[in-house]
Amino acid sequence: MTALIALVRKDLILFLADRRALLLSLTMPVMLGAFFGYLFGGSGSPDNAKIEIAVVSQDQDDISRKIVAGLMADSSLHVQELDLPLAKSQVLKGKLNAAILIPEGFSKAAGAALFGGREKPEIPIFYDPSQSAVLGMVKGMLTQQVMHTVSAEMFGGKSGKVFIDQSIERIEASVATDPSRAELRDFLKSVKKFQSHNETPDPATGQAAATGSAGLSMPFVTRDQAMSSGPRYNGYAHSFAGMSVQFILFMGLDAGVGILLARRLGLWKRLLAAPISSGTILGARALSCALIALGLMAFVYLVGALFFKVSIAGSAIGFVGVAVCFALFTAMFGLFVAAFGGTPEATRGLATFATLIMVMLGGSWVPTFLFPQWLQSATLLVPTRWAVDGLEAVTWRGLPLDAALAPIAALLGFSLLFGALALWKFGRDDRA
Repeated sequence: MTALIALVRKDLILFLADRRALLLSLTMPVMLGAFFGYLFGGSGSPDNAKIEIAVVSQDQDDISRKIVAGLMADSSLHVQELDLPLAKSQVLKGKLNAAILIPEGFSKAAGAALFGGREKPEIPIFYDPSQSAVLGMVKGMLTQQVMHTVSAEMFGGKSGKVFIDQSIERIEASVATDPSRAELRDFLKSVKKFQSHNETPDPATGQAAATGSAGLSMPFVTRDQAMSSGPRYNGYAHSFAGMSVQFILFMGLDAGVGILLARRLGLWKRLLAAPISSGTILGARALSCALIALGLMAFVYLVGALFFKVSIAGSAIGFVGVAVCFALFTAMFGLFVAAFGGTPEATRGLATFATLIMVMLGGSWVPTFLFPQWLQSATLLVPTRWAVDGLEAVTWRGLPLDAALAPIAALLGFSLLFGALALWKFGRDDRA
């Protein structure tokens, strides 16, 4: 036992003595976690989720001005009024998600198309192809504003009244040759009566003035409710989990390569020549690696809690359980790398590639729900997926201990598998 403690103490002292490596191990996951967390929405500020668009209005009619005003009032959009060349340039450079062009004469053409069956005017939308998912949202919000504004003008505005009168006169002249047009004429007369009912005398002039019909609007409203047992979604909570997993795994990889270097320099044989078993040496290396992993995890989440509002809103025991099991897996991963590696240089390259694949598929860089469904199912075979999901479950999701049990069991299973393979290979090499 004394030998085990001495070996663990030696590994910890060596790790802390390399100040450059220690600084990188502590700061890199925090810096990258903060960067990715900001990209994923930060601490839940609604300003981070706004869609950046430009509106170019070449039509000076009231309808177009009201459409622009309606888009600007939408809480999901951040709208800039720009000229067309600048708007297209900003979209091309990726500084805006989309640009909407309201062409000259749109208001009159839209009113005529609403009732008269005439050719529908076009609204060009210039969008960033890398933001194609945003296009549907922008088109939906634009449709809502256009329908509301155009219908309000047609049912109660001045230009709508003029248009209805002109349409009735035009249809009356064609009813004799096309009797089916009589139904449209009667409908427009009903609309004219509706307009008259919505007019009130202007106190200043005594003339009738439109009260401003509300126009057609969406027949429902939504009530958005974020599903989280804890605080609202915090993008930093996901990114800190992912970056912790990534850099702690790299630390475990370095520990494994360190064993290979010790073998090359003959230090491994010297240790075995002492009255210490190979199991004690491997156990000390695994224990020291796990303790370092826990320390790094604690530091990253402490910084996250102090500066980025990352909190353990769920089970604290579950968080500790996931962290301990992942630290154990990291240690076993290091032993696995040392057991099956060749030269330190070749092993570092291959193991780095394997680690990057694991963290990518595990959702450390981007959430796994963005993956195709088949890939989401396949990543359940990747240990990092369980680590990230477990840490998320007990932080921003605010879930109880039950949600952490499956990740804990999976990480323990992977740890036993990697550890058993490493011990088998070490034992085989020692006998040889």
